[in-house]
Amino acid sequence: MRTETEKDYLIRAIDALEREMIVMSPDFQIVAANRRSMEKRGPDIVGKPCHNIYFRRNEPCEECPAAFTFNQGKPVLRHLSRRPDETSWVSCYPIFSNGNVDALVMLDFDLPRLDQLEEQIHRHNNFLKNMINSAVDGIIAADRKGKIFLFNQSAADVSGYGVEEALDNLYIQDIYPERGAWDVMKKLRSEEYGGKGRLKEYHVEVLGKGEERIPISLYASVLYENGEEVGTVGFFHDMRERLRLKRELESAQIQLLQTEKMASLGKLAAGVAHQLNNPLGGIMLYTRLILEEYELNDAAKDDLNRIMKDAERCKDTVKELLVFARQTRQEKQLHDINKAISRTLFLLEKQTLFHNIAIQTHLALALPLILIDIQQINHLLMNVILNAAQAMEGQGQLSIETGLSADSRHVVIKIADTGPGISDSALPHIFEPFFTTKEEGKGTGLGLSMVYGIVENHEGRITASNQPGRGAIFTIELPVRQSD
Repeated sequence: MRTETEKDYLIRAIDALEREMIVMSPDFQIVAANRRSMEKRGPDIVGKPCHNIYFRRNEPCEECPAAFTFNQGKPVLRHLSRRPDETSWVSCYPIFSNGNVDALVMLDFDLPRLDQLEEQIHRHNNFLKNMINSAVDGIIAADRKGKIFLFNQSAADVSGYGVEEALDNLYIQDIYPERGAWDVMKKLRSEEYGGKGRLKEYHVEVLGKGEERIPISLYASVLYENGEEVGTVGFFHDMRERLRLKRELESAQIQLLQTEKMASLGKLAAGVAHQLNNPLGGIMLYTRLILEEYELNDAAKDDLNRIMKDAERCKDTVKELLVFARQTRQEKQLHDINKAISRTLFLLEKQTLFHNIAIQTHLALALPLILIDIQQINHLLMNVILNAAQAMEGQGQLSIETGLSADSRHVVIKIADTGPGISDSALPHIFEPFFTTKEEGKGTGLGLSMVYGIVENHEGRITASNQPGRGAIFTIELPVRQSD
């Protein structure tokens, strides 16, 4: 039993509460109330029905928490709206006598701070939602089964899936090709990629809605709750634009390197031409004088005529070399692609590498002139033809064919060889900078990358494939245009 002092302190403590507290009988009559209740509801509330004092009703409320406690004999916490401008949380606790509920205590958490807390939580949730949706990078979270439950707007923009579509239908496995999701999880659970449960700057591909493979940079974490794994979250950055800029930079660097190389070749060719043209001129002059001023037998005349013919051939070779390596401003003019091919073959076919290579040409007649930078196209043809000869190791057949595309909008050049062809693993990468299948020291991997850049500069297309029998074939398409 409590002493009178304890009872006094208990009553004073109840009156000290800044919350309303009443005791109610089974007929919903208020039988006792603390100071806060009487100050707020009136000093005469004892003996009156609860629903009349608090809700101005003549009968108990439909969702009355007191009725629940009286009927079930259990405590209850409910949110009540007394008036449009007044809401509160109400707790009811049963008071037992001989095993029956003969009264209850109703404690009213009528504190503005609770509503303010709810509003603050709501604001914070909206802020967090807006922040996630405004993030530049994609954010995706999934539960342990892989069901996606967070998919922000950037993830939608990159993937092509709508936010609601992804939340309703997608599993994390759906956005990775093959076993990509399992590889990511394996690395997340490893200590080697940023610590267990973390994955830092992992470059991988994801699948867009149209099955497009999209390169991304991924940061991911495992989500834990009470030490248990409950899901994963990933932050990813779309790498397509960065990779495009990287390719453009590499292409520009390669073009600059090639320009510098060809500038040196042009200077060398001009010097060599000067050194060769003078003695060649003397050879041709004195040969012509001997033929004109001396009586010679037929055998001697034949020999001199052969000297003259070979000297003229040397002079033509020097002339073509100068044309080929001549440095001009980077500008496009109308040119005949067949003449460009013939010039390149003229310079190459007598080289040692081509002695055992049979060259077949099928150059279509009356092809339209195309708007090209002839110097760049010369470099392009030289690289592809030399690659073919090197692939055949100086023995085989080289075929060059020109014609018009089916829609007559492109001039098509096909260069085929009878070499070993291109491996399936190398084929997708042969136009990438610094990729080469040659032995170390025998290739830089820049030649075909430079060729690709030249074709792109002319708004054309180049593809490589293997012939059904043996050997590779390069197909170059250059647009048919008119000069400005």
